[in-house]
Amino acid sequence: MSSTEPPEARIVAAVPPARSVRVGAGEKLRTASLPGLTMTVRCRPPSASGLPPALFVHGLGGSSQNWSALMELLADRVEGEALDLPGFGDSPPPDDGDYSITGHARAVIRYLDARARGPVHLVGNSMGGSISTRVAAVRPDLVRTLTLVSPALPELRPQRSAVPTGLLAVPGVTRLFTRMTRDWDAERRTREVMLLTFGNPSLVSQEDFAYAVEEFERRLALPYFWDALSRSARGVVDSYTLGGQHSLWRQAERVLAPTLLVYGGRDQLVSFRMARRANATFRDSRLLTLLDAGHVAMMEYPETVARGMRELLDDVDERDDRESREARGAAPVSGVDGSGAARG
Repeated sequence: MSSTEPPEARIVAAVPPARSVRVGAGEKLRTASLPGLTMTVRCRPPSASGLPPALFVHGLGGSSQNWSALMELLADRVEGEALDLPGFGDSPPPDDGDYSITGHARAVIRYLDARARGPVHLVGNSMGGSISTRVAAVRPDLVRTLTLVSPALPELRPQRSAVPTGLLAVPGVTRLFTRMTRDWDAERRTREVMLLTFGNPSLVSQEDFAYAVEEFERRLALPYFWDALSRSARGVVDSYTLGGQHSLWRQAERVLAPTLLVYGGRDQLVSFRMARRANATFRDSRLLTLLDAGHVAMMEYPETVARGMRELLDDVDERDDRESREARGAAPVSGVDGSGAARG
């Protein structure tokens, strides 16, 4: 995938949809309009000026709301923004209908280029992990660090519990599924999703569950909801079949950014056994395993994930400072020779 041209981003106030999305305390929404592409951006103003930028990318069926808790915990370290990918959250479908991993990665790159926000601390979950891996591989200039929570990287033998989600990629299956579940209300659908994605759904508060049901009801009313979901699922499955330089594992090998990998021991969609392979593939990586977490550790255990990210950022800052000091120490001082004696 080649870089796209960096058109100017036009940032305007988000247009309220028919049913408004949840905006947490301290958060703001704005709309980024690019040619053929419009995305809603959830922003968390930092607690201090001059903090480095971070961009959060959600997974299949998710939205920028998935990152609210983590962004709040990191507000003293980064200036956080979370995207609603095209066709998800509060963002309309892309004009070209491209829901492939490459298409989503291109949207992220175009946003970062237009906003001139790179290099950022890039964070992705599930499908967003695949997207973020591709972005980091093809545009290393845009990524300072990479954090991947249960990244959807190819598995030769997926878990049986992940097969139904993968079947959404098969033409006609989505239509069949909607007929089979036409009697399910939004509460039932939300509960089923949480059973699949959370290690322990009982830990979700009643308030958060009610918000999730409300959001599911809003999305079900969108005419493109199922199309965006099934086409993006197809994009994930298609990415698993790519070989050569386009293979996600090959691209993971090319990532230069220091990387934090987060895996959940109860993940039903991304096998926990893939953690070791990922840690061996990304060249500058560290691994955080949460035995009780499912597929969305940043929502289940945001404090632990935030702590892991803080350690990553601290280490990168220390490395930068050390390299800067070494560079200054190695450079000759004007008017002084290597022994420190003045020349003349």
